[in-house]
Amino acid sequence: MDINTAVSSLAAQTSQAQTGDAVNMVVLKKAINLQAAAALQILEALPQPANPAHLGQSVDVSA
Repeated sequence: MDINTAVSSLAAQTSQAQTGDAVNMVVLKKAINLQAAAALQILEALPQPANPAHLGQSVDVSA
């Protein structure tokens, strides 16, 4: 095996690995965005509490 063949083979493998890594990152980002959208829909579907406006505005630290 001569050095030119080895170098070109290594370059091709490195290029394929970089392409594969880039594709994996795009798929990962897409999955994260889909999960974020699903979580947002779930949070928006939760009912809002019907508490009076004065509740939850202060903390009694002397009790």
